[in-house]
Amino acid sequence: MLRIRGLTRPGLAPVDLDLADAEATALLGPSGAGKTLLLRAIADLDPNEGDLRLDDASRDSMPGPAWRRRVTYLAAEPGWWAVRAAEHFPDPAAGRALLPSLGLPEATMERRVAELSTGERHRLALARVLVQEPRTMLLDEPTSGLDQDTVKAVETVLRARVEAGLALLFSTHDEELARRLARRIVRIRAGRLLEAAA
Repeated sequence: MLRIRGLTRPGLAPVDLDLADAEATALLGPSGAGKTLLLRAIADLDPNEGDLRLDDASRDSMPGPAWRRRVTYLAAEPGWWAVRAAEHFPDPAAGRALLPSLGLPEATMERRVAELSTGERHRLALARVLVQEPRTMLLDEPTSGLDQDTVKAVETVLRARVEAGLALLFSTHDEELARRLARRIVRIRAGRLLEAAA
């Protein structure tokens, strides 16, 4: 369980939110509503204040990288720092094993990142996060730019991880995706959580 109390930063009103294990929560709101600000604040990527606890462990009790291994954020436009896909994985074999479930051939690991399409890079970045096996995943528009079949593949992988115990919070503009994948929907506008619905 990730408990968030009084989380705030410029552009984000104080947020109280619980993310339960084995549960997916969708974060909906218009562009500029604060979805990305909230996800990045939870991951402690930007200066913020608040009390965040994963089970009984306070975010303040551990270094930032240790927190982000447990509570992992994936940006809508993931970063890349090496030439080939495999160089982004501590364990390329584990990443390679995940690729077919995301609709990517295993040979994708040997390709240059610059040669991959936006959708291929996004799925590769998702695999990069999944191999870390975080307790909580924070995904910013996880199916943006993907075709219908690929969206289904990504949903299937995420649903299986949630069923295995993952707490998932993902932002989206797609109400249908939110209703299919999430048990709970949280809406945000102007940096303020408005409502939650089952």
